Amino acid sequence: QVQLEESGGGLVQAGGSLKLSCVASGTGNSFRYYAMGWYRQTPGNQRELVATISSGHSTYYADAVKGRFFISRDNTKNTVYLDLNGLKPEDTAVYYCKARRLTDSWGQGTQVTVSS
Repeated sequence: QVQLEESGGGLVQAGGSLKLSCVASGTGNSFRYYAMGWYRQTPGNQRELVATISSGHSTYYADAVKGRFFISRDNTKNTVYLDLNGLKPEDTAVYYCKARRLTDSWGQGTQVTVSS
């Protein structure tokens, strides 16, 4: 069973930066075959896609974060990252990591709060 642990969230002023990490365990030597993604959710709203990175390192970004956020992965560390730059108060959310191969696995989330 794949387990994901996010870290790196926190409180930051508008315009600031954060780097989120998501470490996967239980993938054996197969992490490189997983598609990985970051999502975010605010109270009362559906979880929304932020960015994804494929096993071939192709990336996709939601329009709201394009040019500010950058997703990357290090298969030697079973880790996917999300660099958050130029943060805005509307980026405030719980950020979740997702791993997909045959099924989806989710982490517990990490809170990002951006003050104005």
